[in-house]
Amino acid sequence: MFNRLFGFNRRAFSSLSEQEILALAISSEEDDARIYRAYADGLADDYPHTAAMFEEMAAEEDRHRAWLIELYRKRFGERIPLIRREHVRGYYQRRPDWLVRPLGLENVRAQAALMEEEAQRFYAHAAQRTEDAATRKLLGDLAAAEQRHEALAGHLAEKHLEGDAGRQEERTERRQFILTYVQPGLAGLMDGSVSTLAPIFAAAFATGDTWQTFLVGLAASLGAGISMGFTEVASDDGVISGRGSPLKRGLTTGIMTALGGLGHALPYLIPDFWTATTIAIAIVFLELWAIAFIQNRYMETPWSRAIFQVVLGGALVFAAGMLIGNA
Repeated sequence: MFNRLFGFNRRAFSSLSEQEILALAISSEEDDARIYRAYADGLADDYPHTAAMFEEMAAEEDRHRAWLIELYRKRFGERIPLIRREHVRGYYQRRPDWLVRPLGLENVRAQAALMEEEAQRFYAHAAQRTEDAATRKLLGDLAAAEQRHEALAGHLAEKHLEGDAGRQEERTERRQFILTYVQPGLAGLMDGSVSTLAPIFAAAFATGDTWQTFLVGLAASLGAGISMGFTEVASDDGVISGRGSPLKRGLTTGIMTALGGLGHALPYLIPDFWTATTIAIAIVFLELWAIAFIQNRYMETPWSRAIFQVVLGGALVFAAGMLIGNA
């Protein structure tokens, strides 16, 4: 375990021969092509045009590998030693595609740009380590090619993501974001902000005790968060509805529910009752307007309807809590 952790079983890059450097380059190009094809497979259903872009980038890596193998055969014969990134200390590592999931558009594009930048640095450094003119020329050409890959990615993006195709993929990604995060988070925030108003302010006006009010608010917020989170997870596995991972939706809903209630419970840590209550009311006002804004911004709910549903509804719940507390 310690050998793997501290790299004792790895060779330093500076100790590699030209034959080993070429073998490492061949395996690296093979791995990069495999990663790009995995990206393409993972994106094919929702983002077919971006998937085609990564298929072309994988084909480009295949061409690089073919050039390297041809040069290797001329210099060292048919037997290529198995040298991979994990065998070399200080060499850049690749994240497997299953660690990059979910494969959002910006996520994989940024990862591809990083891959090309790291490959360019490797070839530039390897070229300086070689004395054979043909090898040095090929490695230098590959360094230049990798440097151009960012421009190639941009060209491929323009080719595959222009016009309606690009807009459709952006709409698909935005829809998935809304279904997985915005909708569950909004439901949680609404429940936490509105449903806890009555018990918190009823406790506040009934007892006049800020600490007891805070405990009621804490219990109501955490209890609602746990309940809403589990309800969201159990309600839909996301397979048919396309709403995404139930765990992500459940966590989003639970956290936002708890935060919605804690927002106007935390002021009651202030010992002075009226100061705490005034701040809590101000926070409630901000929470309700934030909910209305999110509805308008992401759910395309008209301002008039959002204000009526959220602000007026929250005001009625607050009034009910205050009246009950003063009864």
